[in-house]
Amino acid sequence: MKERESLVVLNLVRGLGPVRIRNLIAHFGTAVGVLRQPVSALTRVEGIGSRLAGAIRNWENLEYREEFRLIGKLGLEVLTVFDPGYPENLKEIYDPPVVLYLKGSLVPEDKPALAVVGSRRASRYGLQAARKLSGEIAGRGFTVVSGLARGIDTEAHRGALAAGGRTVAVLGSGLANIYPGENRELAEAIAASGAVISEFPVRAVPERQNFPLRNRVVSGLSLGTVVVEAAERSGALITARLAMEQGRPVMAVPGRIDSYSARGTNALIRDGAKMISGVEDILGEFEYLFPEHRPGASARPPAPPCRDNLSPGEKLVYDALEEEELDMERLLARTGLPSPALTAALFSLEIKRLVRRLPGKVFIRA
Repeated sequence: MKERESLVVLNLVRGLGPVRIRNLIAHFGTAVGVLRQPVSALTRVEGIGSRLAGAIRNWENLEYREEFRLIGKLGLEVLTVFDPGYPENLKEIYDPPVVLYLKGSLVPEDKPALAVVGSRRASRYGLQAARKLSGEIAGRGFTVVSGLARGIDTEAHRGALAAGGRTVAVLGSGLANIYPGENRELAEAIAASGAVISEFPVRAVPERQNFPLRNRVVSGLSLGTVVVEAAERSGALITARLAMEQGRPVMAVPGRIDSYSARGTNALIRDGAKMISGVEDILGEFEYLFPEHRPGASARPPAPPCRDNLSPGEKLVYDALEEEELDMERLLARTGLPSPALTAALFSLEIKRLVRRLPGKVFIRA
């Protein structure tokens, strides 16, 4: 079995995940080498217990032949994290998928990409805003990335297509199980001029735990994330948090103050996310990519992040990071804050662009 096929086989092992796969390859040199190891050798790798080691050792019991057959039948491309065509933005995150299944094409021009996400149960205003804004974004040269979900995601993809631009849909299921079902035709249209991608095996069903993983790919492919409409607890806010963890800017479209579906976006703006009222606000965040769209009236440098009006907890954390980068354990010790309060303060400081998260849950002043 070749290296690419071996990576697909490892991706079929339930519960293994990209970080453990990379640890295994780093230890044994190749994916082919991993599949040849006995259980006793596999368990010496960090994060590999006896159950996972047994599943890897018994890889021949996985339905990998059917997986390869479906890849060919559906005309899919398999990209691995070691391939030169793997998206650069995604490769920069802590846990990029080792394998991406792809229908359509990813091109270098997709690097200036923006995620547009929001509520499944969106208002008419939210749907209209998502479609209009995504069309304007695509018309200015960005690729629009979203999750093909009902509501805001669907309108984001449609807006980009209507403008003749590129869009990428990231699934929380396998490419043989397009979810939701009513978006199958939309997925075909996206693949014809952009790409539909998934890190999950071809026949994977849309399980609940898949969607936070999907969201990290949506934000990871993108230079920044625009949240159009989101309730206080929603997948879109998870995507926003992941974008901040990845060091990418988060922007939000304001909604009505009495709208349940806008509480999340309004809270993001309150806590320091950039308010978006049109495409020019987004271009201002990425002037280095599109200097021709820079407003001619002002050549002033961007204002530094505001350090005023920090809460007592935020000030404690910000002051603790004055001299060096710190991990969570040292921040807990230095600030004396309870863990939930520390997490909330860090989240708010990241939104305000005062603190940046590094790999391994290490924090530094931005």
